[in-house]
Amino acid sequence: MDKILETLLEKVAGLHEVPEGAYNIRANGMMAGRNTTANIDIVSREDGNGIDVHIKPGTKRESVHIPVILSQTGLTETVCNDFFIGDDADVTIVAGCGIHNSGAKESRHDGIHRFFVGKKARVKYVEKHYGDGDGTGGRIMNPRTEVTIEEGGYMEMETVQIKGVDSTKRDTVAHLKANAALIVQERLMTHGTQTAESNFDVSLDGENSSANIVSRSVARDTSSQVFFSNLRGNNLCAGHTECDAIIMDHAKISSLPEITANHPDAALIHEAAIGKIAGEQIIKLMTLGLTEAEAEAQIVNGFLK
Repeated sequence: MDKILETLLEKVAGLHEVPEGAYNIRANGMMAGRNTTANIDIVSREDGNGIDVHIKPGTKRESVHIPVILSQTGLTETVCNDFFIGDDADVTIVAGCGIHNSGAKESRHDGIHRFFVGKKARVKYVEKHYGDGDGTGGRIMNPRTEVTIEEGGYMEMETVQIKGVDSTKRDTVAHLKANAALIVQERLMTHGTQTAESNFDVSLDGENSSANIVSRSVARDTSSQVFFSNLRGNNLCAGHTECDAIIMDHAKISSLPEITANHPDAALIHEAAIGKIAGEQIIKLMTLGLTEAEAEAQIVNGFLK
């Protein structure tokens, strides 16, 4: 693996070396490394465009790393990965995609991840996107996440778009059964002429199911963002969706939170706020010795943490 791929791997998965536990590294459309454990098995799909990850019931304190990295300009791929998390398991799954494009052709990765979370299982899923390279070709990533959580299951999703992604459409669809819970924390920033669209469609089907979706974003320059979420309460349940955004320069942001109650005991809340950085915040930091640009950067970084 060359230096460019190593840098991408560090950016999207925090890896400086081969990780402990189970992993599958995909580089330029091919498998670049894999390891399985006694409790976690990774199997290639017959068409070569994805993997199946099987986590045994009762597995505790183990992790799976499945980063995708591209440095070949003009490469376009669609990858589908399925995760079968056994009952009462407790695992962390680290994904992410990094694209380095130094050419004139578009480089694109479309990833479909499907999670089947067993009864009383707990999953933390971390997904980071990053792009770099001095080429004129686009860096495009379109992740789709489909989640089914069985009775008493729990899934926490942390999705981050770090920088350099020219276009992204992020779709998340989830179905929750009784006493299941889904927590989503999305953070993204766009700049230049970049575009980003986030769509959440969550069905609270089971009694006492719950979901909390929070998106924080910053749009700069002439970039544009669209956030859409729909929580469907189909039983006695609790749901909350929130979108907070900072708009700067000549950017555009649309926020469209929606809640649908199909049961009298569905308790659903939506919130949305878009605004610029308050001038007094910048002035206060400038009195501490920061320049205006440094103060602005501090505020943005703190907002996206």
